[in-house]
Amino acid sequence: MKEQTLALIKPDAIAKRYQGLIIHEILEAGFEIKAMKMLHLTEEGAKAFYAVHKEKEFYEPLVEFMTSGSIIAMILEKENAVADYRELMGPTDPGAAAEGTLRRKFAETTRRNAVHGSDSPDNAKKEIAFFF
Repeated sequence: MKEQTLALIKPDAIAKRYQGLIIHEILEAGFEIKAMKMLHLTEEGAKAFYAVHKEKEFYEPLVEFMTSGSIIAMILEKENAVADYRELMGPTDPGAAAEGTLRRKFAETTRRNAVHGSDSPDNAKKEIAFFF
C-alpha cells in the first residue's frame, strides 16, 4: 500500500538554488510528487508547525530560520514513504549523514539542514494537513 509523507525544502537549500537538485533526487528515489507549493512561512505558521519543540532550546532559532526565506512543501508518495524519505534525507547532522543522502549533499549544519520529512505516518498526516 502506498503511503504519503511531507517533505520540505528549507530556506538554506533554496537560497543556494538546490531545490531542483533535491527534487531530482526525490524523483530518482522513486517518489511521486502528489502536490507541491512554494511559500514563505509566517512567524505564527512556523511556531504552529514546530509547536512540539516549543520547550526546547532550538525552538526560537528554528522559527527564525524557517521564516528567513521561501520553502517548498511537497506531498510525496510511494511504498514506505516515511521511512524511505527519512533514509534519503539522512540524519539531522550532515556530518553524520551517509554519502548520497540529501543532508550530506546539501545541508550546512545541524540547524541549516536543507530538508524536513515526517517522522511517522501519523505525523505525516498532520503535517500534510498543515500545508495542504
